[in-house]
Amino acid sequence: MKLNSTISFGFIFSLTVLSGENHNWNKWRGPDGNGNWNGPKIQKELPGTGLRRIWQSKISPGYSGVTVCNRLVYTMDRPVNTASEETERVLCLDMETGKLRWEFSYSCRYEKIDYGKGPRASVTILDGKAYSLGAMGHAHCLDAVTGRLIWKRAWLGKGKAKAPIWGFSSSPEPFNDAILFHVGNETTGNIQAVSRHSGKTLWTVGDDTMAGYAPPLPVEHLGNTQLVCWGPNKIMGLPIGGGEQYWSIPYEVKYGVSIAKPIFEEGILLVSGFWNGTRAIEIQHNRQGKLLWSEEEKLRGLMSQPLYSNGICYLLDRSYGLTAFELKTGIILWRDNHNLTAKDRNPQATLVWTNRKKGEALALNAEGELVFLHLNENHYEEYWREQVSGKTWAHPAYSNSKIYVRDDRGLSCWQLPIDG
Repeated sequence: MKLNSTISFGFIFSLTVLSGENHNWNKWRGPDGNGNWNGPKIQKELPGTGLRRIWQSKISPGYSGVTVCNRLVYTMDRPVNTASEETERVLCLDMETGKLRWEFSYSCRYEKIDYGKGPRASVTILDGKAYSLGAMGHAHCLDAVTGRLIWKRAWLGKGKAKAPIWGFSSSPEPFNDAILFHVGNETTGNIQAVSRHSGKTLWTVGDDTMAGYAPPLPVEHLGNTQLVCWGPNKIMGLPIGGGEQYWSIPYEVKYGVSIAKPIFEEGILLVSGFWNGTRAIEIQHNRQGKLLWSEEEKLRGLMSQPLYSNGICYLLDRSYGLTAFELKTGIILWRDNHNLTAKDRNPQATLVWTNRKKGEALALNAEGELVFLHLNENHYEEYWREQVSGKTWAHPAYSNSKIYVRDDRGLSCWQLPIDG
């Protein structure tokens, strides 16, 4: 496939000036990839005028989340296509004004993927580079300030990968000197580790040849590090640098929807799916994984990564809404009966801790409402909610005292109400 690119950019900040920014949301689910935000204290009451929108910029449709780094905002979209041209874009906007800094556009024919309105993965920013993955497996490394192409990979075709039903969705995951792509491969493994600098393959690992939708999860425990990968057929503990898997637990998921990124707390890995329920896996001294408990019917997540605090998990269940349960036992403590987000065939809300110790969190639900809430083992308490976008499944970004959110028509920046 011929790759055509166009780059347009306005005023460019120098990297020296930009390096002073300490409030980055540089990858999907935040700096640590787990929905923890060390942000300012948020007021429990909205101002009388509600939240203030600082700017809004028009963009095209897509599911790609928003990332923020060094005063720049990133996402991906898919412009309205003609019969002769189909493209995806990586977009970079000014954090303060919403003005377009640059765009990187390339040819991309979607063919027959479901929910085909636009790219899915968030753009990962690291050391002055932007890493993207399109719905049909086009990977790019771009200069984060100018949009200049540094390297590219195509995982379909000669890459031997096969596109999932809903397209490639796993955001690029940085690990040491590599970028990890969960793309599946018939011959070499489903995690591809490529050099951050050159794009050349460093190593591959995993034998679930189909790609899942969630990024791999690096796990450090008992002096050992391994990659946890949830593919459409099993959950795997994989060695860094390639080699035979440490362990695997069968989990064949209907339609391959291994979507929500697993979480790892207290030595326990939690994996939850739409069709086949939840698994809790204990990581042991010999790097092995042991099934601790499973629940097929009463705990079934979908796209939303759970949150965890003080022994309790908070999961958006497909049938019962937001649900609190014990990590070690799976015992259910309470449900919100779809108060956080509307009951739907595909319920969705992105959950982020603003103060994990105090149980305070922000959630952007599928209706585009931002909800500030308190969570503990006994109850769910809502402080306020405000409409900040149209319907969306895309993950927002948080930086300083602001939220950056997108839907199929625009990307906007809102001021959060801050105490002090």
